[in-house]
Amino acid sequence: MKISDVLRSKGGGVVTIKPDETVSGLLSLLAEHRIGACVVSIDGSTVDGIVSERDVVRHLHTSGTGILEAPVSQIMTSDVTTGSADDDIAALAGTMTEQRVRHVPIVDGEGRLTAIVSIGDVVKHRLSELQSEADQLRDYITH
Repeated sequence: MKISDVLRSKGGGVVTIKPDETVSGLLSLLAEHRIGACVVSIDGSTVDGIVSERDVVRHLHTSGTGILEAPVSQIMTSDVTTGSADDDIAALAGTMTEQRVRHVPIVDGEGRLTAIVSIGDVVKHRLSELQSEADQLRDYITH
């Protein structure tokens, strides 16, 4: 199975934030869209970084509440693991586990942002596959 299979059911919308937006603005965006991370992008199509709830919590702990008025670029991860729609889901899940990341931006052949996949998306897709297999076995046994 490929990432494109996950994206077919999930869709490709990506919430981005500019690097000079405040961390407080980021929190509003995360709450508004009910998401755990945003791709940081100057133009909405490049991946300049990624920032998550976890980044905010870690920096609140070390820097205090003043971090809320700091730019997102101060807390974002710049070295971002990305994937493509043609990547294998199991391989991506392994990468996410090894690197301890919960969100992976998906880019096209030119490096343009097309989607984002969370570990929740991967798990949901796998559970759907398992349910389908169980249903097929049940139908085979009862017929």
